[in-house]
Amino acid sequence: MDFKDLRVNGQRLQGSLEEMAKIGGTPGGGVQRLTLTDEDKQARDLFVSWLKELNLEITVDEMGNIFGKRPGRNNDLAPVMSGSHIDSQPKGGRFDGILGVMGPLEVLRTLHENNVETERPMVIVDWTNEEGSRFAPAMVASGVWAGALERDWVYDRTDIGGKRFEDELIRIGYKGTAACKKWPVHCYYEYHIEQGPILEMEGKLIGAPKGILCLHWYDIYLAGEANQVGPTPMEGRHDALCAAAEMILKVNQLPGRMGGNMVATVGEIQNYPNSRNIIPDKVHFTVDIRSWDDEHAIKAWELVRKDFEDIAANRGCPIKIEETWRVEHSPFDEKRVQLVLDSADQLGYSSLHMVSGAGHDASYMNQVCPTAMIFVPSIGGRSHVEVENTRWEDCEAGANVLLHALLQSANEKL
Repeated sequence: MDFKDLRVNGQRLQGSLEEMAKIGGTPGGGVQRLTLTDEDKQARDLFVSWLKELNLEITVDEMGNIFGKRPGRNNDLAPVMSGSHIDSQPKGGRFDGILGVMGPLEVLRTLHENNVETERPMVIVDWTNEEGSRFAPAMVASGVWAGALERDWVYDRTDIGGKRFEDELIRIGYKGTAACKKWPVHCYYEYHIEQGPILEMEGKLIGAPKGILCLHWYDIYLAGEANQVGPTPMEGRHDALCAAAEMILKVNQLPGRMGGNMVATVGEIQNYPNSRNIIPDKVHFTVDIRSWDDEHAIKAWELVRKDFEDIAANRGCPIKIEETWRVEHSPFDEKRVQLVLDSADQLGYSSLHMVSGAGHDASYMNQVCPTAMIFVPSIGGRSHVEVENTRWEDCEAGANVLLHALLQSANEKL
């Protein structure tokens, strides 16, 4: 059968995305669907109901990952897989992650209604806690599945309120019985909005990343000395927030000091007791360092860590540093990346070979099997915010590229 004229149903894809956007929808047009919340459960339930409509074999593993398997002519062959995540950032966007789940869902719907049979099985997946915004670090469930992270270590991760990951997984009813353990996969494709401005700036429709930057996360804990602000002289204070402020500026200056080729960010901070008339005695903040060069990122951390220790000593604020997470940069499989570019070309879409600055579950899948990603433009380069937006016709175009890449891969006998 010739599949060159096969296309997804763009209106149906839009409808699925809009239905999902109602769950945890925010007044600003975004979504707040944090991992293992009631909103996450509601979205998972809807996703599972759609998988059942396609008669897929549904499996939920002990990390809450949801898999839907469509059989092939030869089910002894390793499947092709595609997916992303349903969880969001706080007041995040309605395309980030979920497009990469609704995209392959629309592909499977298209194959189902056209009675298309593939040589290999196909698997769609929703990975738990990709964002890491409630339970750090990010991408933990794909990390456990790939064998890069320990399941029980992840189970014991807590949110800002002290709730355990495993307990919340049980509470929403998505701690499955299947082992969270990798199996043979022929190849993996992840469909996503770009989350940056490059495609829009270059006037290109489809992005095919050569890989993902390394991601290094650190948690910094400072201890000061609380006191009433009025009677306490400025001299001799041990103000944990002032120490943190100096450190945060050092992080912001880090890429310039290292000669570029990296980004460094403090994105989260907690100040205690957080009262306007008490000197802060405890601060927790995070550091995120990313680069295509792993050694460059490590040298940058060593530099800024020394700065932190010096500032802490000068301020009289003891410091505790947790190296929370490190994922090496992920160069994708050249053959699979080229297939994305070729599929875009055959469909008449402009494309760009690029790099992903954001982290994705594809980083861990890249350790298991040949992996590639498909990007479509983010309007204004905005993401992780309520105003995040992508044109519906671009969503449809990316899903068509995914359809053709998956079809070709699923019909490979070797």
